[in-house]
Amino acid sequence: MGKKRNSQYANFNKSRAEGNDYNIDRPKKNPRLKDHKSSTGNSKSYIQILGNGMDTQDTSPSVLLFFDKWRFLFNAGEGLQRFFTEHKITLSQIDHIFLSRVCSETAGGLPGLLLTLAGMGKEGISVNVWGPPDLYLLVDAMKSFIPNAAMGHIRSVLHMDGSDEVVSTSSRKFDRLFAPIIDEVVTIYVVLLPPRSLEVCDSMKEGSSEPNAPLASGSHLPEDLQAQWINLTAEVALNPGELSVVYICELPEIKGKFHPDKAAALGVEPGPKYHQLKSGNPVESDHQSITVHPCDVMEPSIPGPIVLLVDCPTLSHLQELSSLQSLTPYYSNISEQPVEMCKKVNCLVHLSPASVTNTTAYEQWMTRFGEAQHIMARHEPKNIEIPILKSSSRIAARLNYLCPQFFPAPGFWSLQQLKGLPAVSKFPRELSLPTSCQIMYAEDLLKFHLLPYKDLGLDNSGVPATISRTEILNELTSEIPEIISASKHITQLWHGKNGTIEEPLLHETGLPSCLEGITREDMEIVLLGTGSSQPSKYRNVSSIFINLFSKGSILFDCGEGTLGQLKRRFGVEGADEAVKGLRCIWISHIHADHQAGLARILSLRRVLLNETPHEPLIVVGPRQLEIFLDRYQLLEELDMQFLNCKDTTESSWEAFESNEDNDANGSASRLKNVLREAGLRALNSVPVIHCPQAYGIVLKSSDRTNVIGKKIPGWKIVYSGDTRPCPELVEASRGATVLIHEATFEDGIVEEAIAKNHSTMGEAVEAGNAAGAYRVILTHFSQRYPKIPVFDETYMHKACIAFDLMSVNLADLHLLPNVLPYLKLLFPDEMIANEADDVNVSIAAD
Repeated sequence: MGKKRNSQYANFNKSRAEGNDYNIDRPKKNPRLKDHKSSTGNSKSYIQILGNGMDTQDTSPSVLLFFDKWRFLFNAGEGLQRFFTEHKITLSQIDHIFLSRVCSETAGGLPGLLLTLAGMGKEGISVNVWGPPDLYLLVDAMKSFIPNAAMGHIRSVLHMDGSDEVVSTSSRKFDRLFAPIIDEVVTIYVVLLPPRSLEVCDSMKEGSSEPNAPLASGSHLPEDLQAQWINLTAEVALNPGELSVVYICELPEIKGKFHPDKAAALGVEPGPKYHQLKSGNPVESDHQSITVHPCDVMEPSIPGPIVLLVDCPTLSHLQELSSLQSLTPYYSNISEQPVEMCKKVNCLVHLSPASVTNTTAYEQWMTRFGEAQHIMARHEPKNIEIPILKSSSRIAARLNYLCPQFFPAPGFWSLQQLKGLPAVSKFPRELSLPTSCQIMYAEDLLKFHLLPYKDLGLDNSGVPATISRTEILNELTSEIPEIISASKHITQLWHGKNGTIEEPLLHETGLPSCLEGITREDMEIVLLGTGSSQPSKYRNVSSIFINLFSKGSILFDCGEGTLGQLKRRFGVEGADEAVKGLRCIWISHIHADHQAGLARILSLRRVLLNETPHEPLIVVGPRQLEIFLDRYQLLEELDMQFLNCKDTTESSWEAFESNEDNDANGSASRLKNVLREAGLRALNSVPVIHCPQAYGIVLKSSDRTNVIGKKIPGWKIVYSGDTRPCPELVEASRGATVLIHEATFEDGIVEEAIAKNHSTMGEAVEAGNAAGAYRVILTHFSQRYPKIPVFDETYMHKACIAFDLMSVNLADLHLLPNVLPYLKLLFPDEMIANEADDVNVSIAAD
């Protein structure tokens, strides 16, 4: 078997590795927009809250506006795809995506959504993406890793009347209504909401050319967005990302009931004239010399329901919001406005943070809408303790029961614990609003029905029921009774008769010397995301957290939802501390499933350390990633310093050390110092076989001296990134303490692994064997294996399957393979590929 696999080292998709595989897994040339043959006939409509619990605590909740034939999505934060999958919401039905602001909080999930939609079906699916004019900056950044065909139709909310006409902003005022969507189903108006500030923005400071600089040549971006943004910033002191949008969704009036008996009494015969009357047109009577008007045969029409979505991110925005005259028609108690001129708002969804909604000024603004239903959609303490990805949480609880040493309890904190934490001290108090104001704190999948009109109002019947850990474990022990003894046996593995850690081993004589005297505070590997291509119900995409405890931490890859995974593992406060303690983030290649969560992590770190002296975080990645980050930083400050992976290869470090003027490369010098402070002596990138500029990484710790003066060599961790079996990586992995290797496919489909430049399970294990690695952790599994991949236990004597949030402490490393047989016990019916759950992947996200 070994010879066979070694002979396959040369078998890979050369075109894909060189970036020339235009016919493989690419989004279609022109993904189609959905064809709605008729906009009429919508009998059902509602708005629904998507994501308001622990699992999306790091992003702004999304809101779905549902019609029979149309779907409008407001905001697309990280984790939204997992939410859709978990709750069986059909992503392919989305027609329009609207952003209330352009930042990682509201749009972190947008790249993944666009790539997934573009890869669906034979033709792919495209959507309209709307936002304020600074959306062009996000689009420009995404172009560095998303093909044009997958980008969708990018539009400014300043488009008028649903046409291609664009409002000139050279002399316009902010305080006016725009109508990007006017349709028989719904009219969507927007009001731009800037912060009220007298400060001059960075783009207007002397000598600055950004963000008004021209776009990168060949970017093919909507020029109108850039032109609108330039005009806005020339008129108002405004930074990118600061402009918010209030969305107003007006449904058409509801025609009154038609009475055929009244029409017949007036001499109108059934037929076309009935239709004209229902459409609001008068007709001549067939048997009487009179004109019959709609009001003669129909009950009065009812104004259509109206919904407002309000994202007021700061107190400075609140000052502007309170004074907007364009919202006056929607207020119910303005004395100077005639009652008949008021438009009754039925529901407001507040996406504004608690630091704003808690203020008296915001409460006073809310009272202007009379008896409207208010849904407070930002996160409440009770929602932070409730996981919304219940399938993933259920598996995590089961794994924790079986082996708490490798699968610590998720970091969900009880409400009792949360109340005393600074992070939640600003959560909403009881709002002091008149009793006429109806307040509801949002929960996941909460609905407000709009049509049929008789059902107008709240509906919490779809809110998922909570399930306790006790219930999950009772279910587990009832379903698999032998799991009780298995859990006890695993616990016994950790302790000998005298309470000391045992050193079992199947095919070994002892521990490697680097683990001699190791403590539990040296290093821990936390597998945050272990799936490939796109987030799924059970596995998030790639990210590995190297926890050096008091010396900080390093991230290997940072797929979408990485921040959410940190919060699941360490809790709200613990995740913040982990982000603040990051020493370096290393990205293997530009595909979205490995780097789409990076901006959110960097943005949060900047906020958390805002008042603390600190240096920019070092990000090591391929050249394409630098292009993305440079463009994205025009939109949102990331406070980072970039270093190209090719400058961290072993040969590059050797050249750097031999150069007397090595201070010339400031990023490399800084990284050297950062590594030294973290107790590390090397970070080497290794070119691998996947796509252009794809790398693996070797991380080595410094040698130690024990209490009797004996020198103990440092440990060595290797992570493959995405790759075919790679001789260079095997050579770099020699003597590795741990090799974390991608194992996307099962052994039986090596042809697909070759086509996509990935590895099979057996190939990954063989790479570890060839390198003499002490332990091999397999990860990056295809989503066709929803819970556990297919593997052959006969060659897994030094390897283990990774699961999301699995945490491997160096002190427990010797026991890793012993747990594998028990993992199979947890998934008795899952050891075959689930083809129905397989996914279409684009090259940009694979």
